[in-house]
Amino acid sequence: MSDEQVTADSPCPAVARSAGRPRASDAEARTQELMSAAAELFLEKGYSKVSLEMIARRARVAVRTIYVKFGGKSGLFREILASGRGVYFDTMEDLETSQRPIREVLLDFGSRFHNLVSSGAVIKLYRMVIAEAHHDPEMAEAFFESGPRQTRLALERYFSRPDIRAQLRDIPADQLVVHLMNCLMGDHLKRYLFAAPAACTPQQDTALVEQRVDLFLNGAKA
Repeated sequence: MSDEQVTADSPCPAVARSAGRPRASDAEARTQELMSAAAELFLEKGYSKVSLEMIARRARVAVRTIYVKFGGKSGLFREILASGRGVYFDTMEDLETSQRPIREVLLDFGSRFHNLVSSGAVIKLYRMVIAEAHHDPEMAEAFFESGPRQTRLALERYFSRPDIRAQLRDIPADQLVVHLMNCLMGDHLKRYLFAAPAACTPQQDTALVEQRVDLFLNGAKA
């Protein structure tokens, strides 16, 4: 992945290089560049084939800098994932306090989740994790803890709210989460086995998310 390709489609879009974007400080800019360089390498070569020395060379920093800032490769990977997830969800209304109707809340979440899992870089990331998880359980755990688990916990807390529970069938909150995410994900097998289909228009994406949220609600509402 070239510098020009590090965009919002990157697993770490928040740390993408952008010449016209002001930076808070030189130190923060260097940290962003380090994370962006590491994200590029992970997608290019796979997690297991990327060493700290390779990351340090591309980012033009000392290996010790990576240890000081992130504690090593696993910590750096976790931070990249957390930053990438934050781009999609940090501006979302707090699920624990939102008073909007449940369908509106899930449409908002569903749109963000759909955009995340449909991005080319995230699809590559999932494929990499699946391919390497058996040989590198630490990497798989870092991926799950920093990405999917945070999303699941936020939804589980939402579905556990008494006012929300009163609107839904008597199904454990964690199972509601799995059902919703499966509805939103669509065809898992095609997503990871084959080339990504042609991009949909925003209107098509909106209609698709509405269909999938309604599919969930039809099965989950009391």
